[in-house]
Amino acid sequence: MIRHRPHGSGHPYADDTEQRLPVRPVAGEELRLGVRTSGDVDRVSLELVTTASDPRTDFVELQPVARSSRGQAVDGGHLAGAQARLARSQGGWQTVLSPDTVPAGGTLRYRFSAHRADGVERTRWFECSVAGWEAADDAIVADPTGTVVPGSVSVLRDADRITRVRFALPLAPGEHVTGFGERFDALDHRGSTLDSMVFEQYKSQGAHRRTYLPVPFGHVVGGDGWGFHVRTSRRVWFDIGASTPDRLWIEAETDAPAGAGAISLGIYRGAPHEVLAAFLDEVGRPTELPDWVIRLWASSNEWNTQAEVEKQVRLHAEHDIPVGSVVIEAWSDESSFTIFRDAQYQVREDGGPMRLADFTFPADGAWPNPKGMVDALHEQGVKLHLWQIPLIKMRPHPTGQARADAAAAMRENVLIRERTPDGGVRPYRNRGWWFPLGLMPDLTDERAADWWTAKRRYLVEEVGIDGFKTDGGEHAWGDDLVYLDGRSGAAGNNTYPVAYAAAYGRLLESCGKAPVTFSRAGFTGSQAHGAFWAGDENSTWEAFRWSMLAGLSAAASGIVYWGWDVAGFSGPAPDAELYLRAMAASVFVPIMQYHSEFNHHRTPSRDRTPWNIAELTGDGSVIPSVRALVQLRERLVPYIAASARATLASSKPLMRPLYFEHPDDPLVWEHPVQWLFGDDLLVAPVLEPDASTWPVYLPSGRWVDVWTGTAVDGGRVLETDTPRDRVPVFARAEAWAELAEVFGQ
Repeated sequence: MIRHRPHGSGHPYADDTEQRLPVRPVAGEELRLGVRTSGDVDRVSLELVTTASDPRTDFVELQPVARSSRGQAVDGGHLAGAQARLARSQGGWQTVLSPDTVPAGGTLRYRFSAHRADGVERTRWFECSVAGWEAADDAIVADPTGTVVPGSVSVLRDADRITRVRFALPLAPGEHVTGFGERFDALDHRGSTLDSMVFEQYKSQGAHRRTYLPVPFGHVVGGDGWGFHVRTSRRVWFDIGASTPDRLWIEAETDAPAGAGAISLGIYRGAPHEVLAAFLDEVGRPTELPDWVIRLWASSNEWNTQAEVEKQVRLHAEHDIPVGSVVIEAWSDESSFTIFRDAQYQVREDGGPMRLADFTFPADGAWPNPKGMVDALHEQGVKLHLWQIPLIKMRPHPTGQARADAAAAMRENVLIRERTPDGGVRPYRNRGWWFPLGLMPDLTDERAADWWTAKRRYLVEEVGIDGFKTDGGEHAWGDDLVYLDGRSGAAGNNTYPVAYAAAYGRLLESCGKAPVTFSRAGFTGSQAHGAFWAGDENSTWEAFRWSMLAGLSAAASGIVYWGWDVAGFSGPAPDAELYLRAMAASVFVPIMQYHSEFNHHRTPSRDRTPWNIAELTGDGSVIPSVRALVQLRERLVPYIAASARATLASSKPLMRPLYFEHPDDPLVWEHPVQWLFGDDLLVAPVLEPDASTWPVYLPSGRWVDVWTGTAVDGGRVLETDTPRDRVPVFARAEAWAELAEVFGQ
């Protein structure tokens, strides 16, 4: 066996052994070509035909290399052990062509030969054009404001198209550059590089500097005040003063014929909220969600039966810890993601939508009465959300309704497709970590989205579900994907999570419900669709800080309803100090929610419930501390709801980085992990263990410590006493009279 995949798996940050790199060769740059073979191959050779001013044919021997795929070594990460064992018997081979082998304006045609003792096996011929960088007219970038640095524009052009555009924006001394969607590593990105690509970075997002929710939009704060938006769904790279201190270099993928306006650039002038308002006017404004969204959300992947859900809600009541929403992740049959586990039904072979009456729920099953459970929760003031994944699971081979759904999806042509070696198309098989080889509905297409969500309608209309956790919007990998409207993966993949949340929002609204979706992935346009959380993270202090930065940068990019898994959801449970510090901070974050990953029901439990943390740590103060914090949150709901409405009207974020109100104050950048919560509360989370005091920067004005009622003047750093179940919070003095009672003063 010998295989070469020019595009590789589509992993945006790692290369596969058997791919071409770069996928679109660039004149004057090295070109790597590789294959994967079976273990009986002795050597691999390359036959390369170069078509240019001096056509020639070369024969090159490849060298054996360690094999990797999807960014994973053969034994690593998410790849199953069986796959790893198989991979060890398959060889990797590569060669690197020198820059002078890759001529501008030419075409490369090549094939590989695998030599074994019993003969030779050859691949088909592959062909690609070679692009070259060249200076271009400034009009290539559509920028009516003239902000682009004159003469900075260049393009990467092949025989007939522009594939990338590079240009610079000016940066003045003292300007800070922030935004870019949900970013975990910093608030100010000046001096660094980053890109805009939706990606499932499982934990340690701050260390890897990758995100589920990128937005090619930024604020430039500290000078005249302005912002920018690269109007593309394709990948964009930003060099923010890293290589040239006074330049913000932007390189954007495109697929445009030669000519003006290959890339459109939005430039917005004014204060940060004016910049954000102009951006949201263009890409879509957030939708107001009901007040109950602001109450505590609770979940755990271990809550996988009706009895367990009802038990946990009862424990909240017994401990006098009010809960507003419960998310059930492990509810379905784990195949269709539309049917409660253990439900009995007759397979609908046409793959059409089913109704509640089509199911029988055994009394001894996991979910004996889903509708009765939802009705009872509603009577207690608790809303219920179900987990979703935008895939049809194909491993193991589907049975029951999942089998019928897969066949119907192919028959009805509602799936994302991928290019085949012979130039045709076939259904895309998921290359991401979860559910490998699963089929993926094209939720960017309204007909396909309606087909998909109709299968979930009974859950809303009849069972009474209030919202969906729209998880896993990051599985569209590769430029070679083909969407139903003809777009390639390069143009469509980033838009997928936007359409995913929008489709479920339309379903909920069509059933008379608010469009409450809870997503971790997003892109430009996600601002208009539902609520978000920061994704998967460990229970560490470092992850706590990363998450707070993520919330602030997401807010600066127009995301209003945002939260994170309080104190982390993965791995060993947090100690009492981290748990209470994070819970105290979550009171002053738009979405307050805790969650924990599946632990195979091993003991001790890793649930992030207050009573489980108390039991694990032996700390009896956890439950009364959390009770007080959640009850404070309940008292704050009217303030938060009013502040959210003000945010929608003013574009001043609900969780507001201090530079929004104080863009000319250089000290706000020395204390980046502080924020205004609404107009009147300043929050400074404690982000280190064993802290008995914590420094808080108070901007100019008169402030009141909400815990003591003491008034102080701003414009200085104040050292505050910080009990571990409390976060430093100060109110604007002029608002204190209305807020004092909320804080028990």
